[in-house]
Formats: sequence, C-alpha cells, structure tokens
Amino acid sequence: MSLVKITGLHKHFGSNHVLKGIDLEVAQGDVIALIGRSGSGKSTLLRTINGLETIDKGELMVDGTALHDGKGDLRALRQKVGMVFQQFNLFPHLTAGQNVMLAPTVVKGMAKKEVEDIAREMMLKVGLSDKFDSYPDQLSGGQQQRVAIARALAMQPKVLLCDEITSALDPELVSEVLAVVRQLATEGMTLIMVTHEMRFARDVGNKLIFMHHGRIH
Repeated sequence: MSLVKITGLHKHFGSNHVLKGIDLEVAQGDVIALIGRSGSGKSTLLRTINGLETIDKGELMVDGTALHDGKGDLRALRQKVGMVFQQFNLFPHLTAGQNVMLAPTVVKGMAKKEVEDIAREMMLKVGLSDKFDSYPDQLSGGQQQRVAIARALAMQPKVLLCDEITSALDPELVSEVLAVVRQLATEGMTLIMVTHEMRFARDVGNKLIFMHHGRIH
C-alpha cells in the first residue's frame, strides 16, 4: 500500500493552472527528489500533500486519509506529515528546545517530561544536543534549519516534506543540513524533497521526478 497516492491532481490559483493532472505514488521508505525550474509546481505539490493547499480536482490519499473529498481530518494529517520550509520560522522568544517541544505539547497534548525527552532525542539526531537552551538568534542559519528539522521530527511523522531547505543558507552551511537529511534517508524516513542540489538528489533519492509547467515528466 502506498503511503502517499496522488491521482489526476489539478490545482489552480485564479486563472493560473499550477498542477495539471499529477499522478504520483510514494511507498514507505521512498526518498523522492522533485526537481525542475522555479514555477514548475514543485512547492505547490508539497503544500497539497500537507493540506496547506486545497486541490481542485483529482484524488490525494496520505496514509489512508483522503484529502480530496473535503472531509479529511487536517489535524490528523499534519501529525502524519512533517514539513520543513525554506525559512526556518522559529519562534524567536523560545529556545531551540522549546521550539521543538511546542507542537507535541499543543497538538498532541503530551506530558512535559515525555515531550522534553523526545525533543532532546531529536536535537541529538540533528547534531545540536548542546544547543537545546540556545535562542534562535544565537544560532547560525544552518543550525536554525536543523532545529526546524528536529521540530518536524518531534511529531514523529510518517513522511517528511522538505521544500528547498538549503536555499536560504550561505553555501558553507548547506552541507551540515544535507548531512542530517542523508542520515534520515539512511534510517528509512520517507522523504519528499524539492531541491536544486542535484548531486545530493542523485546520491540520496531513490526516485528523481522532473516537473515542468505543472506536469511530471
């Protein structure tokens, strides 16, 4: 059974037909690299999988949850689908650890001790166990993005979506973020990532998907 199954998906923004009949199946453990020029619909496709964008036509199933009929439980979906964006979007008044703890506490209602244990485990996973009590402005861009990855992982998602997560970083900071993603792939995390890091996509991805003008080629 596919973890993510998309059939005949269409999406418009006004008169702009952004996604034109997308068909895609993602199995557990797949590492999918979406490549293509800016404006080809890659990021919009990720946002539909996470329920951040509605779809106009077609079918979208994520771990058995249907999103195309308007009845899908978005709250339940977003506990299964993590997303890391270009911008880190960390809360500046919270420490790195508190940023990671926030969603499991608020969304899942987990006990503080359990959440803190998970957050520390995720910070260790991204190589930042010593930055748990640091504030975002005390961290480099690469470190902030790794905290953002830890934050997404703390919800224990079935699939992780990565939307050009290195594009806002200085070149010397890119490798530390890619190393984390590479390790996640090795551990069997299902990943769908939009990236312009072509060598990384070839090395890590088991499927490379080229998008052009809203279609998969």
